[in-house]
Amino acid sequence: MAERPIARVPRLVLALLALGLAAQIGLKASSPQPRAKAEDLPPAPSIAALRLAGFGEPVALAKVLMLYLQAFDYQSGSKVPYRDLDYGRLEAWLARILELDPRGQYPLLAASRLYAEVPVEEKQRRMLEFVYRQFFVDPSRRWPWLAHAAAIAKHRLGDLPLARRYAAAIQRHATADDVPLWARQMEIFILEDMNELQTARIMIGGYIQSGKVKDPAELRFLDESLKRLEARMVGERGRK
Repeated sequence: MAERPIARVPRLVLALLALGLAAQIGLKASSPQPRAKAEDLPPAPSIAALRLAGFGEPVALAKVLMLYLQAFDYQSGSKVPYRDLDYGRLEAWLARILELDPRGQYPLLAASRLYAEVPVEEKQRRMLEFVYRQFFVDPSRRWPWLAHAAAIAKHRLGDLPLARRYAAAIQRHATADDVPLWARQMEIFILEDMNELQTARIMIGGYIQSGKVKDPAELRFLDESLKRLEARMVGERGRK
């Protein structure tokens, strides 16, 4: 069957087709983007069910689940902001993934650098506490995420006692040789901010006298910090 040349199509038909096409484009443009609901994040399966589903490859399954979880804010072209997620369910998913792969670092990176950065204080605190609890499972490997949690507590929340609690945990429990001095000294810096100068001074003196610090540059830094603290304490007494 031969096609009819467009010139022979009645103008009324062409006009109706054009109007229909324009209406369809306009309707599509004006329609709101589909939006997934935060509560659509399902409850985390039990660890037993996940191990069964992993067919003996828990680490591989953990990586797949982490990709699924992090990409959850994009569903069918719609977006759920992190702050709108159900943080109870989110925390359960992160915990399950860590159970599958205890040496994995990405769940705690996401917890401290993505989910704890939302502008909702209750959710920030919940995620920071999650990082704190998980830190004790493997302190010498997980200390970087607790250090970041301490920074958020100090600078974002303005909660120095909370920041000190996290920093103190690093100082006492992250004992591997490769944990840097700045991480182990975070509590001292926070004590200075809290004006707990005498306590900070005692801690620095303890570091120096313990003999655990061998690096000359680190020893020099501690000595300079001690002198700075002592000078500040003298100044504080002079103002009283």
